[in-house]
Amino acid sequence: MATTIDDVARAAGVSTSTVSYVLSGKRPISAPTRQRVERAIRDLGYRPHAGARALASSRTDVLALMAPLRVDVNVSVIMQFVTGVVTAARTFDHDVLLLTADEIAGMERVANGSMVDALVMMDIEADDPRVPVLAGLSQPAVLIGLPRDPEGLSCVDLDFEAAGHLAVRHLARLGHRQVALLGSPQAVLDRHTSYAERMIRGFTRGAAEAGLTGLVEPCESSMAGAVAAVDRVLAALPDVTALVVHNEVALPWVLATLRERGRHVPDDVSVVAVCPPDVAVGQALPLTNVDIPAHTIGKVAVEMAMARVERDEPAETRLIAPMLVERASTVAPVR
Repeated sequence: MATTIDDVARAAGVSTSTVSYVLSGKRPISAPTRQRVERAIRDLGYRPHAGARALASSRTDVLALMAPLRVDVNVSVIMQFVTGVVTAARTFDHDVLLLTADEIAGMERVANGSMVDALVMMDIEADDPRVPVLAGLSQPAVLIGLPRDPEGLSCVDLDFEAAGHLAVRHLARLGHRQVALLGSPQAVLDRHTSYAERMIRGFTRGAAEAGLTGLVEPCESSMAGAVAAVDRVLAALPDVTALVVHNEVALPWVLATLRERGRHVPDDVSVVAVCPPDVAVGQALPLTNVDIPAHTIGKVAVEMAMARVERDEPAETRLIAPMLVERASTVAPVR
């Protein structure tokens, strides 16, 4: 039989209301009494019912994570962020309610129904219609992404503009003069998804500053899409000597297409992948990569949300500096 609040009260020698006050923090309780109650909770393995906690403290111990499964969204990448959020939420004794529908009504229903303490939203667009709705809710919200106007909401993400710039700077230092970016699918770009646009800005700026010829091509997350993207680059820049690939689903097909076209990595074409390290080192040739620290970003998003829930701290924007690890796929071009 499950342990009840009455069992805890009897073991601690206090009333059930005192146990409730210890759990909720609604009233001051003397240190000795609090310690007896906390010891009884530990000894009995008591886990308060979520509804009882909510009634006692006006907290639900639930975070909402909005991860819409849109057209051309990379589910494997999304799940890396989800794992980071869920793992971090457990350290705060919070569960996660995952919302995958791309609708504002569902977000408002969850918030207005007092189902969650805070909301975390992914796949942010430059001018995202969900942002002003989130800003008007009573619960705090954190964006994994960076809209043009956060409207007072906390934001966290990889600094994708710096990541694109870092990748080009690495290639320029090796002596490459013609470079191309194989980026996100066209549907992602058409939505003006923030991370994809920032990557392009950083790549373009880095190429211009270094005096390189730079080409940007969207890349669909399929074998046919990867083949078509590589062929477009080779047609537009026959002497291209380096690629930055910001599409980890298409990455193996990009490498295979280069081989089929007689372009060997790294002798003929250097490749920088923007992806997690395990994807980069999992290729036949370990790739130089700029990491996407999805777990870290998810963890920081939860910490920012809980800081606003527990301490009403002001909103902030935190962009994580990119890190490039050089491996076997980038070398100086053959003169």
